[in-house]
Amino acid sequence: MNVFIEAVRRLSVACGVASVLLLIASVVVVCHLVIVRYGLGASAIWQHEFVTFSLIGATFLGGPYVLLTKGHVNVDLLPIYLGHKGRIALALLSSVLSLIFCVIIAWRGLLWWEEAWVGNWHGETVWAPPLWIPYIAMPLGMGLLSLQYVADMLSLITGRDMPFGLKPEERQS
Repeated sequence: MNVFIEAVRRLSVACGVASVLLLIASVVVVCHLVIVRYGLGASAIWQHEFVTFSLIGATFLGGPYVLLTKGHVNVDLLPIYLGHKGRIALALLSSVLSLIFCVIIAWRGLLWWEEAWVGNWHGETVWAPPLWIPYIAMPLGMGLLSLQYVADMLSLITGRDMPFGLKPEERQS
């Protein structure tokens, strides 16, 4: 089990790095766009599409890392007032529901990606990139996010991690 949790952690960190690289690439391309279009008065053909696809890819690929670091928005009003067992139950319930959602989106995204791959879809711009490349971010990111949810649940069940980052004795009265 430790091997699985560590492997998923490493994959999530790699996704975080890929997400940051996509964000950096987007910033560089936007700067290039500004220089080419407004500085040189030339046409910007591919930059808008590249930035759009990169930002969407960074969002999907960054999800597993954000979950790993507990960076998602978390309202902890209820967990503060629950006991330790109640927190575990609430954390597991929310993780299971989130996992179901992520698996459904990953599956549908995979079907969408396959349709773009088999149909040889291309963007409708002059650049016309093959659309399977940006579409792979959804099933890949959501699939890895699903694995991170499983790893988080295993860590919670085995006591490696505390629900909502709260120790058992931290309870409001």
